[in-house]
Amino acid sequence: MVMMLPKRIILMRHGESQGNLDTSAYTTTPDHSIQLTSNGIAQARHAGVNLRRVMAAGECSPDWRVYFYVSPYARTRSTLREVGRSFSKKRIIGVREESRIREQDFGNFQVKERMKIIKQQRERFGRFFYRFPEGESAADVYDRVSSFFESLWRDIDMNRLHHDPSNDLNLVIVSHGLTSRIFLMKWFKWTAEQFEHLNNLGNCEFRVMQLGSGGEYSLAVHHTEEEMLEWGLSPDMVADQKWRATASRGAWNDKCSWYLDGFFDHLGDSDDDDIVENEGETNSLTVCA
Repeated sequence: MVMMLPKRIILMRHGESQGNLDTSAYTTTPDHSIQLTSNGIAQARHAGVNLRRVMAAGECSPDWRVYFYVSPYARTRSTLREVGRSFSKKRIIGVREESRIREQDFGNFQVKERMKIIKQQRERFGRFFYRFPEGESAADVYDRVSSFFESLWRDIDMNRLHHDPSNDLNLVIVSHGLTSRIFLMKWFKWTAEQFEHLNNLGNCEFRVMQLGSGGEYSLAVHHTEEEMLEWGLSPDMVADQKWRATASRGAWNDKCSWYLDGFFDHLGDSDDDDIVENEGETNSLTVCA
């Protein structure tokens, strides 16, 4: 059976929350219970209109469908509820709450002044490896997002989404800023150093990973070079996205500028037979001695 890949995988951050507006909200309200502001609700409704426009654009099949994954936090579920106003029941083939795409855990109730000092420490230490006291590091989030990847691929491969292959499928992941950046890092094999330069998504902003003509997903199919640079992608990362837009699946290892060259000073194009033979003779002499 041939695996039918989704046409798009779209990562979306929640709308503006009470915590975005005033960080003191975290001192009395658990992070998972933080609500959207009235502006956040409006942002989510507007984002739903934009998402539908993306899914219906271009050479899409007229009977396209969408499947949602959503973080269990109140602000992401509320965002999804407002986004859903732009879609009919016919278009939505399913939704699943997925705890592995929740927000990075910053600890329990967060004391504002203490968190300010902690976040200053994170800037000095590095965003990817810094672990919040009683919470998680971005590296910890990477581990659970990796686990989610395995489930996502099984859902696609085993058609657990009950997708009719004659219809274009769009997967929308309604999550959080850091979690979305980690998802992209994992998917495109970005390094920890590259992650450090990525900018957060704005509230209800989304990134569209679209299937290219050769079978690879790419941000460059839908987004411009200027957008990707603004997000913190380096010129090499942008070039990689452009290459992926037409690349054949599985060819990445041979083309990625930071894959081998980033770990080795120099690799020859071919073996030097004389060196191999000499090394063999040397080893033989050593054994004989």
